This record gives sequence, structure tokens and C-alpha cells, in this order.
Amino acid sequence: MLRYYTFSLFFTAACLAGAAYYGWVSSGTVAGMLSVLWIVVVLSILEVSLSFDNAVVNATVLREMDPVWQQRFLTIGILIAVFGMRIVFPIAIVSIAANIGPWAAVELSLGNPQEYERIVSAAHIGIAGFGGAFLAMVGLSFFFDADKEVHWIGALERGINRFSTLPAVEIGLVLALLYGVSMMLSPEESLTFLTAGLLGLLTYIAVNALGEWIEQREEAKKASGQMVRSGLGGFLYLEVLDASFSFDGVIGAFALSNNMIVIAIGLSVGAMFVRSMTVHLVRAGTLAQYRYLEHGAFWAIIVLGAIMLLSARWHIPETITGLIGAVLIGLSLLWSIRHNRAEAAREASAQAG
Repeated sequence: MLRYYTFSLFFTAACLAGAAYYGWVSSGTVAGMLSVLWIVVVLSILEVSLSFDNAVVNATVLREMDPVWQQRFLTIGILIAVFGMRIVFPIAIVSIAANIGPWAAVELSLGNPQEYERIVSAAHIGIAGFGGAFLAMVGLSFFFDADKEVHWIGALERGINRFSTLPAVEIGLVLALLYGVSMMLSPEESLTFLTAGLLGLLTYIAVNALGEWIEQREEAKKASGQMVRSGLGGFLYLEVLDASFSFDGVIGAFALSNNMIVIAIGLSVGAMFVRSMTVHLVRAGTLAQYRYLEHGAFWAIIVLGAIMLLSARWHIPETITGLIGAVLIGLSLLWSIRHNRAEAAREASAQAG
């Protein structure tokens, strides 16, 4: 199992060394260096705990992609996840919100981290609307699937499945939730929240439409005997999904530090481990082995999406978000193990009879 995490461990060691050096140079004391190291470690754990369900969903999509696009996601995708979402994204928010250039935003983050944090946090309403709507659609679409035959929470999931033939029912649920939360906000915040939520909804529809269009083209090529090697639709879907998961971690990181460098190092370590977990789940066939693990991850995504939407009105600690996700995935894993043991016992009994 260690081979899946070798690069992540080396990357972590390099990041911790860089964090120690930065802490020593910036503070000039051992206590300052240890403080930076501690924050980086906590941020890394926070990112992994918030994103384990992301790794499971990534693996669900990734296992259907051809090896070329799998490799592209694990190389190009990690650059986008680490550099794009953990470094460029907060700077872009500050640059747009403060109407300043990107370099000025970098200088602001290093020279006046309190103001930098204030500007990023002020953008939370829009981020909550976009990310919450997108993630809610991802989770609901898994359960509102007419072809879904395996159910973990039997009565609830079968009840949901009965409505899966109704067109766009999950879109209606997300729109209702967006409207309900927007009614609790001030008129200005409500407009921002609804606009961002609709953009998140449209992004989900657009990415899935693109994936469907590409899949139809591939099927047509297969029918004519042509070689098909495309996975662009899945790649784009995973990148948007990754970005939506990252919003929560980036905003939540400011509860621990307002230093851009420290946040980027800590979240990058976590993001790298999420990629390693994704590879592990795909290559080891873990999803096929534990039949309810996907269900736990998608329930966790629905909860995370709902929490992001509600966080536009109420502050919900990231520890609660991470704990709920971990509990749901843990329970689904236990139920999967119990199912496997029951199946093995039935087979042994049948052979003995």
C-alpha cells in the first residue's frame, strides 16, 4: 500500500522543510518556526478530512476513464489543484474584489494579511452559493438515478429512487434550497448568493452535457470501428468537482492562519494525499470490493453541499463538516465489510450443503 503514497510522503517532507525554513526566516525564533509547522500539519489534516469523500468520487469517475486521461488527471490535475486552487484562486478573489492587479494582491497577502483575509472571507457568500449548488447536484444525481440497483440506506434510497424518473427533480430541489437560504439574507447578499448558485447549477449542467456529447461521439466512433481514447468530459468534470471541494478548505484555512504561504503549503500537502488516495482506490479496486463506500461518499457530498449553502447564513465549523463526512464514509465501509462477511458465510454454507 505504501507505493501509492510514496510521492506524497516525499512531497510532505519537502513542504515541512520549506515551512520550517519560512517560519525560521520570518520569525527568527524556534517557537515561531514550530508554530508555522504546527499550522501546516493541522491544515493538511483538515484538507484530507474534508476531501476524503472527494477522493472516493474522483475514483468513481476515474476508473471509467482510459489510462491516458487518468494519467493526465493525476499530473496536470494535481498542478491545477495545488497551484490553481490553493494559490491562484485566493489571489484572484482579492484581485477582483479589491480591483487591484494580481501582483498587488500578492503584496497585500504578504504585507497586510489581515486585509487579505477580510477580502477573501467577504467573498464567502458567492463561493458558498456556487460550490454548494454544484456539490448538491453531484450528490443528488447519484441517488436520483433510475438505473441504480444497489442501496445502502435501503428505505430512504429506494424512496428517492422512485422519483428518479421525474425529469430534473434534483435541479428543483437545489433551486428550492437556494431560494430558501436566500430569503434569510440581506437583499444584496441574496442577489449574490442566488447568482452564484445558479452559475454553479449551470456549470454542473454544462459539464455533464459536454461529457454526454463526447460520450455519444465516442460511441459513434466505436460503432464504426475507430479507436477511442478520449476522457475530456470526465477530466473537466473532475476538475470542477475538485474546485468545488477546495472552496471549503481554502476559506476554512483562514480560521488557522491568514498567511498565504502557510495556507498554500498546508493545503497543498492535503491535496497531494487526496490524489494518492484516489490512485489507491482506483488501482486496488477498493470501490468494487466495498459496495457501499460510494454511497457514503455521495451522502457526505450532499451534506457538504447543504452545509456550504447554509454557511451563507450561519457559520458552521469545518471540524463538524469533516467529522460528518468521516462518519458517513466510515459507516458505509463497516456496512460493506459486514455485507462481504455475510456473502462469504452464505457461499461457505452453500458449498458445505
